[in-house]
Amino acid sequence: MTTTAYILVETSVGKTKDVARGLRASPGIKRVDVVTGPYDLVVQVEGESVNAIGELVTGRIHSVPGIDRTVTLIAMEI
Repeated sequence: MTTTAYILVETSVGKTKDVARGLRASPGIKRVDVVTGPYDLVVQVEGESVNAIGELVTGRIHSVPGIDRTVTLIAMEI
């Protein structure tokens, strides 16, 4: 079963476009939207498990230059 998560991303001033471009090139990332409000991007990701999502966030997303902070929201079926 695939796990879906949404990552709320705050970027450094002037880096939103560069971060969005860098994230779109990463495997496991399904969608990157630039948004208004307290966050700059909403990123939809998919992985085989919660651990796979964690590895994607810490290994790939956090390594993109210009990201200041992330919040990960795991989607659940109820």
